[in-house]
Amino acid sequence: MKTFYIAICFLVASFSAEAQIDRTNFRAGVNAGLVVGDFSEAYSLTLGVDIYQHWGVSKELDLGIATGFSNAFGEKESSSVGGVTVQTEFDNAQFIPVAASLRIYPTSGFKIGADVGYAIGLNEGNDGGFYYRPSMGVDVSGGSTEINVSYFAVNGDANFSTVLLGFLILF
Repeated sequence: MKTFYIAICFLVASFSAEAQIDRTNFRAGVNAGLVVGDFSEAYSLTLGVDIYQHWGVSKELDLGIATGFSNAFGEKESSSVGGVTVQTEFDNAQFIPVAASLRIYPTSGFKIGADVGYAIGLNEGNDGGFYYRPSMGVDVSGGSTEINVSYFAVNGDANFSTVLLGFLILF
């Protein structure tokens, strides 16, 4: 019985020590990348802004919310048939994602995770859709900044996806 009480005390002490680890933070940053998939010929470069609020649930897990803005720059396409050339200009594709965010820390300073939610389409004819963004990041400068790579995808009437490199500042 004495061993049982010692085990309970050790367990309570462990939970108390775990509760003192607080990785709650606000993150904001920028990203840039290339459009891939169905729209890679109509759009080239994409630039965006990321905003996150994360709460440390445990030493290895953060949960939070994510939003931001993404703009994919439209290309000009020209096609020639016979002696006729037709030129088409694509408008920029713009999204505001609203998502739940999850980050797992397998080691200190390295994280993998995903954002899942809905991306609101801003430009005409862009209805938005289901949004997901798996990511992988590394803390730099003593943990005050992060560099990450991610795959940004919106599935609606059409599937829009980009591969991004991002830079975040932790506040």
